[in-house]
Amino acid sequence: MNERIFSLELFPPKTDEGAAKLRETRRQLAQLKPRFFSVTFGAGGSTRDRTLETVVEIQAEGLDAAPHLSCIGSTRDNIREILETYKSHGIHHIVALRGDQPSGVADPGEFRYANELVEFIRLETGDWFDIEVAAYPEMHPQARNWREDLSNFKNKVDAGANAAITQYFFNADAYFNFVDECRELNITIPIVPGIMPITNYAQLARFSAMCGAEIPRWLARKLESYYDDTASIKAFGLDYVTGLCDRLLQGGAPGLHFYTLNQAGPTTTLWQRLGLN
Repeated sequence: MNERIFSLELFPPKTDEGAAKLRETRRQLAQLKPRFFSVTFGAGGSTRDRTLETVVEIQAEGLDAAPHLSCIGSTRDNIREILETYKSHGIHHIVALRGDQPSGVADPGEFRYANELVEFIRLETGDWFDIEVAAYPEMHPQARNWREDLSNFKNKVDAGANAAITQYFFNADAYFNFVDECRELNITIPIVPGIMPITNYAQLARFSAMCGAEIPRWLARKLESYYDDTASIKAFGLDYVTGLCDRLLQGGAPGLHFYTLNQAGPTTTLWQRLGLN
């Protein structure tokens, strides 16, 4: 059996103060010895610069950084330049995404879909990068149907993806059913579940509405019943997500990818509960 992959996601800070806070968070999370830290990537120029700064810092600390690359607003020339910069810093890992069109950004860029971006990275850099792509166990919110969504995912794999990280979910059966469907299409790459700690229900509901992740009705009602009792929300959320992770790993998931939201505490506690150290 291959070694399982446990990784953590960060987002680049917008201010110098945020950068300082993220360094402390990263210092704490580095003690978990994740396989890599992924760093998200926005369509705006300043956000892209912060992604570069963050991944270069991570790499300089002797850790493996996996910057996100997005199609939105990107050209072949600027992606080529970014790839060369990452190569020069010894970065061998990329998370290639279509990305979401932000408000105020009219130019969709030269890449329409993530498979085109993956194909371009392979053509430009050969096997230099391990490329991760996104997967959607509950279907991409913009996909017209399940078959189309699976076909889009297979296109990314066929273009040269090494592995996939899923959108977060709270129903383990959705993940296992998705993996079974992929295997029937001869998609054999590791499909790593994305895990979102539950610490703030209002925030979680907002995120989930935007990205199409389903919060099961019973779980939503349970979390709503705590009102503003944040301690109870965190305690219940920790128990539930620990159980979800345990079931995924027992069921054969090749690892876990934690969406940390730049907080060390919730992910560290989950990690320790699961005995991942």
